[in-house]
Amino acid sequence: MQMMKRTLIFAALIACGILSAHGQTALRLTLDDALAIALSDNPTVKIADQEVTKSEYARKGAYAALFPTIDLGADYQRTVKKQTMYMDTGAGGTNKISVGMDNTWSSGVNASMPVIAPATWKSLKISGMDVENAVEKARQSRIDMIEQVSNAFYAVLLAKDTYHVYREAYLNAEKNYRDIRQKFDAGSTSEYEAIRAEVYLRNAEPDMYEAEHSVALTEWQLKALLGMDLTREIECSGALADFGGEMIRTQAELVLDGNSELRQLDIRERKLEKTVEMKRAENYPTLNLSFNYEWISMNNNFKFSSYQWNPYGVAGLSLKIPLFAGGKRRQDVRQAKIDLSQLRLERENMQRDLEVEWMQYRNTLTTSIRQYDAAQASVTEAQKGYSIAVKRYDIGDGTQLDINDAQLQLTQAQLARNQAIYNYMTSQASLDALTGKYEN
Repeated sequence: MQMMKRTLIFAALIACGILSAHGQTALRLTLDDALAIALSDNPTVKIADQEVTKSEYARKGAYAALFPTIDLGADYQRTVKKQTMYMDTGAGGTNKISVGMDNTWSSGVNASMPVIAPATWKSLKISGMDVENAVEKARQSRIDMIEQVSNAFYAVLLAKDTYHVYREAYLNAEKNYRDIRQKFDAGSTSEYEAIRAEVYLRNAEPDMYEAEHSVALTEWQLKALLGMDLTREIECSGALADFGGEMIRTQAELVLDGNSELRQLDIRERKLEKTVEMKRAENYPTLNLSFNYEWISMNNNFKFSSYQWNPYGVAGLSLKIPLFAGGKRRQDVRQAKIDLSQLRLERENMQRDLEVEWMQYRNTLTTSIRQYDAAQASVTEAQKGYSIAVKRYDIGDGTQLDINDAQLQLTQAQLARNQAIYNYMTSQASLDALTGKYEN
């Protein structure tokens, strides 16, 4: 009896919200609140956003290839051994002359830029597609996060509703035991009936405790997705029954245009098409403009103030026409074409897999609706059955076994109803993610 009283007090404290870790006020969250927090604080989303920024920097860096490259340089050379020249003086004689200076100084500006560079132009378009792909990956990251948070939120509601079902069953068992105990003390029922009621009551406790643990576990998982402190108390608003009206019985058409994986494959396909063009462009002529202007001084000492600097400048065009490279460029083109063909086959295969996945989700939605309708009707009848079983026992026309059986039927019906709603909502969230319904 004392253990039963302690259990009831503990359950009542939880129900009233008196017990909370560290005395914190629980943070109430709706599904929209949870999604907003996840999309702003989750590290995965932040990493995806940074990838977009990084790709933008890479694209801008690639465009630098079209602008002039200007370098300022300086060189110093020390002659270790001067070059020797001989001059014929006639009659078989020669003069030996050492040429050059001990020190050679030079400083100047070098500049170059492409004028015609077909391969470079193609590569710039590929860099632009890298940014587009990074943006699509960031979008997929948000879609995945919305799906995960939604399912985690529904899991919390399922755990809470399951706890309430088991707690209701426990309280019913406790009330039934108390009534039977009073009858036993008054001598109007047998000890066997009192023992059976107490055993049923004790058997109801583990399920309630396990359901309570599931609530804490699912809340931890949700807080981890939200990037929150795991010790922070939260309270998810609502119950699964609130979503019963969202169980739509119409079938949507298959539309995968918004699927992020297919979009990324489409970007990769266009990128490989440009890669084939870029490989072909490596066979085209290129033209570069160059400019060089330097000041040179040569001397045998280190008296800088007396140095004489002589300017030297040149500008020119460099034309390069590829003729032969051992067939490498041709093989590169063939390899790029095979990569493109493989990607198209990969997309075709993924399209089929996504269609199968879509059909599975739609079938789950239909099944969940049927299960919900059946469970809802079963809950109504089970509640009536339990009330009848209790009244029959009170007037002596029923047994404790009838009450236990009615309670079991009611508990199973309530759990089945909650599970049907949960299955529908999680499947709908996954279906929305599959079709790319979420636009963020």
